[in-house]
Amino acid sequence: MKQKSLWYLLIAMLTFGLLLAACGGDPDEFEEEEGGDGVDDDPIEEDDDDDDDDATEEDEDGDEEAGEPQDGGNVNLAMYSAPEHQFNPIYYTSSYDNNIIEFMYESLFTQDEDLEFYNQLAEDTEMNDDQTEFVVTLRDDVEWHDGEPFTAEDVEFTYTTIADPDYIGVRQSYADDLAGYEEFNSGETDEFEGVEATGEHEVTFRWDEPTVTEHYETGFPIIPKHVFEDYNAGQELEEADESSEAGQIVGTGPFSLEEVTEGESYVLEANENYWGGEPNLDTVTWEVIDQAVMTGLLENGDIHGVFEPDGVAPTDIDNVEQLDNITLYQPQDLGYQYLGFKMAHRPSEDVEAGTVDTDNFEPNEKLQDKEVRQAIAYALDREGMVEGLLHGSGQVLHAPFPEASWAYDEDAPVRYDQDPEAAQELLAEAGYEDVTDDGFVEDPDGEEFVLNLEYPTGNEPRERAAIVIQENLEEVGINVDLQDPREFSAHADRVEEDAQEMDMYLMGWSLASGDPDPSNYFQSDQPYNYTRWNDETSDQLLQDATAAPDAFEDEYREEVYAEWANHVSEELPKVFLWSMINNFAYADSFGGVTENPVNMYKDTHEWYIEE
Repeated sequence: MKQKSLWYLLIAMLTFGLLLAACGGDPDEFEEEEGGDGVDDDPIEEDDDDDDDDATEEDEDGDEEAGEPQDGGNVNLAMYSAPEHQFNPIYYTSSYDNNIIEFMYESLFTQDEDLEFYNQLAEDTEMNDDQTEFVVTLRDDVEWHDGEPFTAEDVEFTYTTIADPDYIGVRQSYADDLAGYEEFNSGETDEFEGVEATGEHEVTFRWDEPTVTEHYETGFPIIPKHVFEDYNAGQELEEADESSEAGQIVGTGPFSLEEVTEGESYVLEANENYWGGEPNLDTVTWEVIDQAVMTGLLENGDIHGVFEPDGVAPTDIDNVEQLDNITLYQPQDLGYQYLGFKMAHRPSEDVEAGTVDTDNFEPNEKLQDKEVRQAIAYALDREGMVEGLLHGSGQVLHAPFPEASWAYDEDAPVRYDQDPEAAQELLAEAGYEDVTDDGFVEDPDGEEFVLNLEYPTGNEPRERAAIVIQENLEEVGINVDLQDPREFSAHADRVEEDAQEMDMYLMGWSLASGDPDPSNYFQSDQPYNYTRWNDETSDQLLQDATAAPDAFEDEYREEVYAEWANHVSEELPKVFLWSMINNFAYADSFGGVTENPVNMYKDTHEWYIEE
């Protein structure tokens, strides 16, 4: 077996940051250069067609030499949970759906294995002097899967749809800082001034205030106007066949979804007219498998790759390391697993409308005492979880910044090393005592105190952690009702929709960028703020961290995030459990793979399989 370890230290702070689930890069990568904005317009060097040394050689039988790209064939990839079957980038919420979306849709910008931005559907960019207007010139050789040309109107349509008053998804953060968002989103005007097609292949983005996150905000996957313009931006578009059904989804990417066996397999076929060149492979097939059989499938060649969001389970690493036909790639994860507290729930009418109005939050009285949340943190044996469940393949996390992030500050957060006595003292101080002598505390009113904990299937360490958490909490007198696990998509729906009986939940969060800006999932009014934590201090610090011109200074952002991390760890809307080392595995016969710490699905048209 070939093993490659990659511990990415982000060498500079990101000035032009990236929020959640998009591209990221370092500030040095965006220093203004003569004639451009610092984005590499042509980062991938092409082999010289006239270079005989690089030409494909053939053996005596006429077969291509091993290791050279070969045409045709299929690659099988594995995931442990089925997608929710929402393959429109403006509406999906599951990483498993995104596995498929990555092959079909593309953005103006993406990032390479060094976390540096480069152009994808963009050709060139220009930012004005005051950082409020960003002009993007698009490639003029891109077609949608149905043969229609890709134009600036598609970009304008995508962002206008996300900003539309009828939109009920969770991607508003890509548009809500653009100029005129509030007026357009509230219905005061029919024109969204934040984005405009200023030419057939030119689009202009505008902000009212200087921005330091323009590449994040303009880096969302683009959807086709000609396919979706007759649907309203809400339920019609979300439920459109073109958002979910095989053979009807239209993107610009190297593959299209053509065949689905629901919950079992998803077959993507090559786009022979792909602007980056016809893919080497005929098909890519996603197989939904039981994690327990993954190693055997890899060894037998039935599965060629296991990448994000799960990778190889820590319990399987020793077995995979013994396989001499498999490459193991181990970058440090930029995400984490956490125990979330449902601090509040949205009312049913807000859930149905897809809105997040903090004025309507219904507090969960069980978890309003900070001392209770802190007691829970002190009760947990997170070191034991890392050693026992991850086999040491991770680190205990004390703040929402994994160690690989430049925002990580070991001294900033409050630490909650396991201390059962401290947990019991905090509970007693808050009035939680065992008045019935049954081993469990009652609330300050003497009423039964039970916390419901929900968790999903599909991630073995997380599943086992649920049992450990229950045991740890019961040891300090907290009664935990551990619910039966649900398939991941069903669990995610309950978390997102604020199931009223939910008190605590387990979830993971994978950052697709080196930039640590957590606004998208901690800002009180954001859809991804699943804990429904409503905190003005946190909101203000997050705004300060990206506010120009101060945010152009590396030291400034670092200081603000340290202050914010301390505040979050004190108030504790969630307990950060661990950050993992990712374990991605792929067959040696699977060529053209670009090892990327945040996205293994880059340049998939260059993938090939050696028969």
